[in-house]
Amino acid sequence: MTIIPDSPSQLRLTPMSRLAAGGRWRVEAMRSLREPVLLWFTQGQGRITVAGTTRGYGPNNAIFIPPGVMHGFDFAPRTQGTVVFFGRNHGLELPGSPQYLRPRDPISQKELTGILEAIQRELESARSGSQKAAQHHLGLLGVWMDRQLEREKAFDPLPQRPGASQRLVARYASLLERDFRSNRAVADYAEALGVTPTHLTRVCKTTCGKGAHQLLEDRILFEARRLLSETRLPIKDVAEMLGFNSAGYFTRAFQKTAGMTPSAFRKKPLAPVVPRA
Repeated sequence: MTIIPDSPSQLRLTPMSRLAAGGRWRVEAMRSLREPVLLWFTQGQGRITVAGTTRGYGPNNAIFIPPGVMHGFDFAPRTQGTVVFFGRNHGLELPGSPQYLRPRDPISQKELTGILEAIQRELESARSGSQKAAQHHLGLLGVWMDRQLEREKAFDPLPQRPGASQRLVARYASLLERDFRSNRAVADYAEALGVTPTHLTRVCKTTCGKGAHQLLEDRILFEARRLLSETRLPIKDVAEMLGFNSAGYFTRAFQKTAGMTPSAFRKKPLAPVVPRA
């Protein structure tokens, strides 16, 4: 059995513009990470989908996404901000569900900016103890999120609870994340959720603007792009890992969505290669 290599997982900060420079698919396609991530938007606006529900984002919005939660967001040319990848061994007590934070006062906004600048400064430093210092600043980021959640709870003590449609799509997104490599069809997921494929598709379109099949296809092809750009695995192995019956079928499905064959996509200058596991 071939083990699918992971993307790097250590504390790091990346400008959103640089993250998207490797292809808009890196931010817009549905994906999940095995580490927590915080998106801090400082400029621009658009739509973000988290766990199957789409909502707007704008300047001074911070969105925390736990590990294993599917997400993707529109990326416009004027979108600016910072993505904080916590790493899998961050050692912090963090929220177990996605959080939309909207620091309204300039002081909270400056605090967050200052913490991120301090983390980046230590990560770029060659001084002894810089990694330890960066982790301590990351702990302050966790404190900032806790305080912001308390403020938002005080501002809105009765937040709106997810409706039945949102809960269903969140369950679908969770199942999809677990099984998207298994070659299961939308009908299989719908049966597991106790609904019809038609109902599941309709609810998905209502909550996030994408049908159930599109979400499934999006997730599979994001992983395909990641493996093609970050590893040297043979294309037939990538196809097998993602549940395709043959490399030819995988090539046709990939080309239909990406506009090029897997081989052509791999030749494009993208991210550094991760050694084969």
